[in-house]
Amino acid sequence: MLVNRGIIDEQKNQIIYSHKDMKYLPVSNDSIKQAAEILLAGGLVAFPTETVYGLGADAYNAEALAKIFEVKERPRFDPLIVHIASIETLEDVADMSLVEKETREKLFALAENLWPGPLSIVLPKNKKIPGIATAGLATAAIRFPDHEAAQQLIKLSTGAIAAPSANRFGSLSPTRAEHVRDTLGDKIDLVLDGGPTRVGLESTVLDITGGTLKILRHGGTTKEAIENLIGRIQDEFVSEDDCNGGMLSPGQLKSHYAPKTPLCVMTQEIITNLIYEKDSAFLFFSAESREKWEKALKPPKSAVFRVLSESGNLIEAASRLFETLHELDKCSLLQIFVEYAPQIGLGEAINDRLRRASS
Repeated sequence: MLVNRGIIDEQKNQIIYSHKDMKYLPVSNDSIKQAAEILLAGGLVAFPTETVYGLGADAYNAEALAKIFEVKERPRFDPLIVHIASIETLEDVADMSLVEKETREKLFALAENLWPGPLSIVLPKNKKIPGIATAGLATAAIRFPDHEAAQQLIKLSTGAIAAPSANRFGSLSPTRAEHVRDTLGDKIDLVLDGGPTRVGLESTVLDITGGTLKILRHGGTTKEAIENLIGRIQDEFVSEDDCNGGMLSPGQLKSHYAPKTPLCVMTQEIITNLIYEKDSAFLFFSAESREKWEKALKPPKSAVFRVLSESGNLIEAASRLFETLHELDKCSLLQIFVEYAPQIGLGEAINDRLRRASS
């Protein structure tokens, strides 16, 4: 399944990676070049973006793309996101001849203001993109990541990398290279370690191919930021019963982004009056909630609790969500109680992940 060869580091005379086990290296010009060679040879590379770590393959190589689904144990009806590193290469992955003038103007407004960034836009796909990348659909979700290492890797490969999050399907998304190592083990060729990701949530996915503009997945770009540029947009919920024909976007299943430990999400009023239970963890949105809980319930010193943002900052809370859940998931607990974020801005994306994780 993996690339059946190794690359020799001439200075250290060591094998950097091989078909037998996964290696990971800190981001550098040399390691990015090595990663690009792996992609060009049909291998898999996990790499950092501003959102989460992606599991990348050459977007034009159907056999390489099939490896992503195999490694992640990902259903074929769940499409991948195609990453580019320049707006000038958009036509290599999207068929712009099928985009109407009004839609094109909105696309350019979004690209000019929100790319690079955590926004994926659904467009008619270029025929060069294999159907396996898009679950057989005629559209593809395309994004320009705001991360220097990711951009360099894309440019040194074929100019387009298809990449979902670098984890097993349905589980917590990785925001550190260690999360990739712990969940995918030796199933991929190389992990580029760029430290913790900045945004910590996947990209927002926006469909502009129909008559109605729709958010298919909330993420690192807020609905308000999009509407300020192109006007009113809708949210679309897709149930698991609708997925047999292929989803327009990843992250639309009811149950997704879940830790191994059962998770229950609730309002501030409920969680701050919830009696402490042994072998349980409490994850509060802000210090205000934690203080209310401590004052009302007086939990023991052994109580396990975390706060996403002491000041209640949505950006900080979003960036810490998956990392905190990864940490709590290693504590051998029976359950995790989590507080909803305010349903504004990035709070919509945070709550979307929590609802799906609790399912």
